[in-house]
Amino acid sequence: TLLTSARRSDAAVALPCVYHAVFQARNDIFGDATSTDARFNLPRASPPAGSARFRSRRAAGRGIGAVMQTMDPITATPRGALACPAVARNTGPILEVLKAHMPGLGRVLEIAAGSGEHATAFAGALPGLDWTPSDPSPEARASIAAWAAAARLPNLRPPLALDVLDPATWPEEPVQALVCINMIHISPWAATEGLMALAGRRLAVGGLMVLYGPYREAETPLAPSNAAFDESLKARDPDWGLRDRDAVAAAAKAEGLALTRRIEMPANNLMLLFRRTG
Repeated sequence: TLLTSARRSDAAVALPCVYHAVFQARNDIFGDATSTDARFNLPRASPPAGSARFRSRRAAGRGIGAVMQTMDPITATPRGALACPAVARNTGPILEVLKAHMPGLGRVLEIAAGSGEHATAFAGALPGLDWTPSDPSPEARASIAAWAAAARLPNLRPPLALDVLDPATWPEEPVQALVCINMIHISPWAATEGLMALAGRRLAVGGLMVLYGPYREAETPLAPSNAAFDESLKARDPDWGLRDRDAVAAAAKAEGLALTRRIEMPANNLMLLFRRTG
């Protein structure tokens, strides 16, 4: 049964942090902007260079590399880690869902971990879980390592250089849970397919996959803020954009994953929970 939570609010949208490393990206939507241009940081002298997490042929042809970049300010901390304002806003709500649905014990693989702030917060709050962040960007992995060094958590593992489109980079051991925050809408569709293939092969039977981000839904009118956000993403790269929830669920089903819960989150985001059925 697909379950829902409270009604969403039509909040304003922003694109606080987009890290690219061969198409890695993350975004948080929040309600403190007063115009579309401000929400999407459109007034720029030139568009940000497009290096990306999961490399596509078109990206490679454009010379896209493996450098972590941002469309909104991130700050290097004294520890050498990167800090993203979006993480401070969404960590609490995401963590509440994880506490309710994650297993008490087991291995967790985080895809597109970016700065590593989520990994550190979640590993600290869920000590029974062995948390492994991953990111193909060397800059991102350096930030993850810096946060981990400062936190000194026994259950937070070194970051992996994982690319969802390259099975050779996937870990061999099974995991009990897989977490992916704000990647699907800022990457080519092939990255979503790669994510599902990874989950289908490495997630233990009965294991949990958690996705967070904005989606299109046939039964729910798209919030104006999300529509504008989608247009902004596609203007930056036509391979990006909000994905249809049912299309994501179908891609997961093809790899043996069933959508079991839909949870509405602040600022027009969703958390989608999947279980590997076999």
